[in-house]
Parts: sequence; structure tokens; C-alpha cells
Amino acid sequence: MGNNHIITSIANRILTITISRELAKNALSLSMYSELTNALKLLDNDPDLSVAVITGSQTCFTAGNDLKDFMSGGALNEQHPTVQFLYQIASTKKPIIAAVAGPAIGIGTTMLLHCDLVYAANNSVFQLPFAQLGLCPEAGCSDILPRITGHVKAFEMVVLGDRFSAQDALEVGLINKVSSAEDVLSIANDAALKLTKLPENAVSTSKQLLKRNTEKRVLDSIAAELVQFETLLNSEQSQKIISSFFNRK
Repeated sequence: MGNNHIITSIANRILTITISRELAKNALSLSMYSELTNALKLLDNDPDLSVAVITGSQTCFTAGNDLKDFMSGGALNEQHPTVQFLYQIASTKKPIIAAVAGPAIGIGTTMLLHCDLVYAANNSVFQLPFAQLGLCPEAGCSDILPRITGHVKAFEMVVLGDRFSAQDALEVGLINKVSSAEDVLSIANDAALKLTKLPENAVSTSKQLLKRNTEKRVLDSIAAELVQFETLLNSEQSQKIISSFFNRK
């Protein structure tokens, strides 16, 4: 199923969602965001599905937003495909596992904050280059990240925006395990199979309880971030940076 660079397949109660746009480093277009949202809705609504595994290729998870396409999407309101995806991944009730290899930039890192298990290959490169583009954190990152890493590390990640490795991500608690690029998807699938063998009510109730105290905060943070993100995106400074970014390409 799926035809616009998001490929979905189902086996053993596992929904595999593959980002497949390698010529563009798996950059996410508006239509890809819509397909990701639809896939996560399918996960929650289909009683025959227990868990989703989100992955890319062995050399690239995603380079983040397709900026040109993103900027053609209009106001960052609840009709915007990117915004719909952010709210969907933050509120999906069934477990989501990520298998990451290669670049996981911007949303490629922040979407992992909403996953329940994250496995990363040793060739993974994470980055939150918001300030470099004249922008601010998104996807609830401003709330979730400092709770995981502490304030000073979160500030370093979202403001200095340096790249960091799978080992770095493991040390600050962003991922569960580091493996080879060849093994990362099978490790994620093994975890997914374990989840399918557990009582489903116990799994979904556990996820709900783990997020009970923070879910509203995260959704509120996404909304607050979007207001600031849009203001900064429309600023002269950010427009200049983004314009020079396009001219470099």
C-alpha cells in the first residue's frame, strides 16, 4: 500500500511504515506527512494491528522537512499536513517503534520523542538545526527534550544545533539501543513481535499511564511552538537564511 514515498505493509499484526524518497534524502513533503498521518490513524483504528514500525533505509531515515514544499503549505493551522502529523503522532494510542539509520534531521529527530521504542544504527546522525534556520523547536520538543536530557543538554541540542551520534543519543536517553545499519530493522521488528504477543489492553493501558501526566502538556507545547515557529518563519531574518539555503543547493 502507499504510493507517494511512504510505503506501508502489514504482517504479524505489525504495520511497517517506510519513508522511501532516497533521491531527496527522504525529505518529507506535505503529501508524505498526510500519508504518515493516515498510517498512524490506521494503526489505532484497525483492531488487527498492534504496533507500528517507522523506518527509512539503511543509509537515511529522513533529512527532515522538504522546506520548499513545507513553505507552500500555507498557515500552520490544523489543516496543514505537517501540523496534522504532529498532533497524530503525539496522540497515537498504540505503540510506535522507530528503526533509524543515517541522517535523522529536524523532524527526523523530534518525531522520535513520540515513539515508544527507538533503535538506531551506528551510522545515524541526529540534528535539531532550528536556530541555524532562524527557527525554534517544534513537535513538542521544547517540553519533552528537557525532561529527558535536562535543560542544558536540551539547549545545546536545539540552539547550538550540532550533530550528534547514536552513542550520544543513547547516553542522554533518546534511544534504546545502537546496532549496525544491517540489523536495526530486525531488532525493531523483534521488539514489535514481542509486543504483539503481550495482552493488548495491558500494552495500551501502560502507554496511556506513562503519558497521562504529560500528554496535555505536550499537545499544548506543540500549539505554542507552532505560533512562535510561524512568526519566526515569516521574519526577514529567517527568510534570508532559508533563501540562502535554497541558493546553496
